[in-house]
Amino acid sequence: MDRPFVLSRGTKSRGLGLPMHAHAEAQLTFVVSGLVQVHTREGRWLVPPQLAVWVPENVLHQVDVLTDAELWLIHWQAQAARDWAPPTLPDRAFALRVTPLQRSLLAAAFAADIQPEKAKLVVRLMLHELTEAPDAPTFIPFPTSPIGRRVADIALQDRQNKLSVGAIASRAATSVRTLSRLFPAETGMTFKAWRQRTRVVQAMDQLGRGVPIAHVSAALGFASAAAFSSAFRQVTAMTPTAFAGRPDATAG
Repeated sequence: MDRPFVLSRGTKSRGLGLPMHAHAEAQLTFVVSGLVQVHTREGRWLVPPQLAVWVPENVLHQVDVLTDAELWLIHWQAQAARDWAPPTLPDRAFALRVTPLQRSLLAAAFAADIQPEKAKLVVRLMLHELTEAPDAPTFIPFPTSPIGRRVADIALQDRQNKLSVGAIASRAATSVRTLSRLFPAETGMTFKAWRQRTRVVQAMDQLGRGVPIAHVSAALGFASAAAFSSAFRQVTAMTPTAFAGRPDATAG
């Protein structure tokens, strides 16, 4: 196994993507610019610029390109990923905030003049650094039961957050008590926290497409720009303006 990994980079146009599929290699995708979304059976991640997605071998996933995007990809042959990765590396897909070291490793790996032996060391270290990277707060876990799925679908369609928990439970033919029990058990989050996460991820989607912050706040039913900014910071640890890369950081 002389070179058990492949480095590739390219641009993807908005609207392109890949349907649900799996591949025999482990894959790390770094989003240099643009916005993509990754689905698995467990949920979906919104992946804005400067975040990355790890997908182990044989994990079914779908990729949607929401805006024109530049992507850097590393594929490891399955045996190399198993041999080189530390045992603490999760065997599930996840999106991650890129650590400063991982960012430097990516820059080194994709440098035009990198030597093969150095590239091999760099991509081996990348696998170890994945265990140090915090999960990005852009994952929406899906409930697994039919009732939970019905509740989630209704809540996701209620983009302006007008329905009460009782109304959602009634439409899903269940009770508030059952709903409150199911979500922590099936998603690891309370329904209130899950709903807030979905609203913020939807906001990230819109901000990534260039929609003005005030329009996003109103469309998602936040009482004010301040309330939107507070909720956004709770989930992402940054303001909407910082996420959107706007020059006026006081606006969000």
